[in-house]
Amino acid sequence: MSSNKTLPTFSERELDRIIEMAWEDRTPFEAILFQFGITEQQVILLMRNQMKPQSFKRWRKRVQGRSTKHRYLRTDGVTRFKCSRQRQITGNKISKR
Repeated sequence: MSSNKTLPTFSERELDRIIEMAWEDRTPFEAILFQFGITEQQVILLMRNQMKPQSFKRWRKRVQGRSTKHRYLRTDGVTRFKCSRQRQITGNKISKR
């Protein structure tokens, strides 16, 4: 596994999916770890590198301490990882620098 300071190389499609999963309120960081092998700290680093500074600050403020982003903080009633009304993010052109 990579250290928290470095990130593995991802394709553009994988980067888009990681960013999408990080934005989804119901997707825990553990799901990103399971699928892509990167820790919460590495996701934060990736988001910092891929987003405009103000967008990163808004995202970070929103997810910090959010129970649905951390599996161990979730209640037993949360069984899905994505809101049924959420549209799929494609290209992430808005969030990239």
